[in-house]
Amino acid sequence: MSAVSEDRDPSRRDGGLSVSLVWLGRRLLAGMVVLWAAATFTFLVQSLLPGDRAQLIINLAAGNIVNATPAELDAVNAKYGFDQPLIAQYARYLAGLVQGDLGVSYQQHKPVTAIIAAQIGPTIVLAFAALATAWIIAISVTVFAAGRDNIWSRLSTGAQVVLATTPPYWIGTIMLVVFAVQLRLFPVEGQNTLIGLVLPTLSLALPLAGFLGQSLQDEFTRVLEQPFVTSARMRGMSDLGVRLRHVLRHAVLPGISLSGWAVGKLFSGAVLIEAVFARQGLGGILVSATAARDVPLVSGIVLLSAAIYVAASIVVDRTYSIIDPRIKPA
Repeated sequence: MSAVSEDRDPSRRDGGLSVSLVWLGRRLLAGMVVLWAAATFTFLVQSLLPGDRAQLIINLAAGNIVNATPAELDAVNAKYGFDQPLIAQYARYLAGLVQGDLGVSYQQHKPVTAIIAAQIGPTIVLAFAALATAWIIAISVTVFAAGRDNIWSRLSTGAQVVLATTPPYWIGTIMLVVFAVQLRLFPVEGQNTLIGLVLPTLSLALPLAGFLGQSLQDEFTRVLEQPFVTSARMRGMSDLGVRLRHVLRHAVLPGISLSGWAVGKLFSGAVLIEAVFARQGLGGILVSATAARDVPLVSGIVLLSAAIYVAASIVVDRTYSIIDPRIKPA
C-alpha cells in the first residue's frame, strides 16, 4: 500500500483519533485531581485558620473591630453555613465549585467570580505579554550566542544566570525608580496602555528569559554537534540559516516543556507586579483581600491559577507533537 493510500486509510485516522482522545481524557482527569487538591487546600485554610470567621466578616463590614453579640454571630454563621459540620461545609463548597460558584467576598460582598471576571483581563494580558517577550529574548540571545567561544557568549551566559535568580518584583522596583521616577520615560503608576505595559512586562519577562535561555542554550549547543547540522553546512547553508532552520526547532523543546510551568508562575508573578506598578488587575484586589483575610477571594484566585496551569500544561504537551511529529501523545 502506498504512502498516499495509508494516509487516506480511515482506520489509521480513527486509531490516531482514539489515541488523542484517550490522552486528552487522562490529562483532563489529572487536571481535575490538581484542581480538587487546590480546592481542598483552600477549603482547609478557610476553615482552620485561627479566629472566628463570623467575627471577621462582621469586622470587615463595620470597617473596624467590634464586639459582636451572640445573635449577630449566629446570623452570620447561619448565612454562610459555618454552623454546619465540617464535612457538610466541604460538600457544599465542592458542589458550589462544580457549578462555578467560588463564594462571596467577605470584603466586597460580591460573588468572587464576578470580581475576578472584572479584573482578570489586564492580568492575562500582562502574563502572556511577558511570556512572549521572554521567548523572544531567550531565542534571540541563544541563536546568536550559543556554541560560540567569545566575550559576547560568556556575557550572555552570565547575564542569564543573574536574571534567572533575580526576583521579578525587585527588577520591577528598580525599573520603576530608574525609568519612571528619575528618567520619566514611563508612567509612575501603571496605566492600561501600551506604554504602561512595557515596564511590568519586562519585569516579568527578564527573569523568565534568563531561565529559558539557560535551558535553550544547553540544548542548542548539543544539537549543533549533531551529524545533520554538519550535513546542512556541507550543502552550503549559512551558519545563521542552519541555526534558525535546523537547530532551533530541536533546541526549543526543553523550553516548551517549561512553558506550562512558566504560565502559572507568570500569572502569580503578574499579580505581584501589578501591585508594584499600581496596575489594574487581580494584583490590587489580592493584596487587599490578603490584608483583610478575605479568604473566599484569595482562594478563588488560587484556584484560577491552578486551572490556568492545568490548561497551559495540556496545550504545551500538544505543541510538542506539532514541533516534532515524531513525538506522540502518551
